[in-house]
Amino acid sequence: MTQTTNRFFDEIGRLMNDAAGAAQGVKREVDTLVRNQAEKILRDLDMVKREEFEAVKDMARLAREENETLKARIATLESKLGVSPTAPDTGSLKTDG
Repeated sequence: MTQTTNRFFDEIGRLMNDAAGAAQGVKREVDTLVRNQAEKILRDLDMVKREEFEAVKDMARLAREENETLKARIATLESKLGVSPTAPDTGSLKTDG
């Protein structure tokens, strides 16, 4: 009787082990499917990656710094020439009448 009982419990243990392995496989499959769907949705929404955003943010910061430097140089040159600072060009054209 003990031999039969042990075999029964061995079979139950093996069955549970197989079920746990199958459940892990299903979980991995579902995780992969969800991840792929989320990536597809983000691609369709034209979302930018964090790295791209940071790169553009750094470019904008550098451009602002360069702009401020150039403004200061222009102001220095204008003061040396005795020219009053010029207003930014608004692009408007003179029209008659």
